[in-house]
Amino acid sequence: MRILVTRPEEDAAEISKVLRAMGHDVIAAPLLHIKFYDGPEIALDNVQAILATSANGVRSVARRTPRRDVPLFAVGPQTQAEARAAGFTSIRNANGDGAALARATVQWAMPQGGTLLHAAGAEASKFLVAELQKSGFTVRREVLYEAQAAERFPDVAARALKAGALDAVLHFSSRSARIFAECVTREGLATACEKLIALCIGDAAAKALSPLHFREIRVAEAPNQQALLDLL
Repeated sequence: MRILVTRPEEDAAEISKVLRAMGHDVIAAPLLHIKFYDGPEIALDNVQAILATSANGVRSVARRTPRRDVPLFAVGPQTQAEARAAGFTSIRNANGDGAALARATVQWAMPQGGTLLHAAGAEASKFLVAELQKSGFTVRREVLYEAQAAERFPDVAARALKAGALDAVLHFSSRSARIFAECVTREGLATACEKLIALCIGDAAAKALSPLHFREIRVAEAPNQQALLDLL
């Protein structure tokens, strides 16, 4: 298949390698740009675990502290892999979404064990923090980066859409799906989507594509990369 990937640059490069190894042709056209915040070293005294809800959460922490001994609770396999690559020595994987991570954290940690640090993006939901506070945990939400939306649809993607050179587009989040819908609508490319299969990591991503029409919309059975790739 000829697949459009709209993830941020570093993530797009990684998933493109996987897709090409599977035999697919890939066009990478990031619709989000990750801006990491500079600042002093993150204080990790009395932190019993770091909560990472994305690979960029791991990257943002790794930039701001040399410590890798604090346990890291990852939302899913890709975040776990990024933590391992960054050198963290104690990693657990909730294999799901924010709700799954909240449930797992209650099993893995104790309220009296110390603070939990959520390495968050500026646009991240506060759901995880709220759920854990309900269970008696002290949670420190550190906003360490932001995902900036592209101002226009990348030329390489626009050309491919116009030429009918795509079969499918991957949507890893509701936000990137919404940006995709806004870009193609604004640039008069909506009708070109009618020939595409939209592959969505969850129902929220699928809903964010409205009012576009696709040849087919497929939703992953679980909110992780492997389940999304299984749709292929």
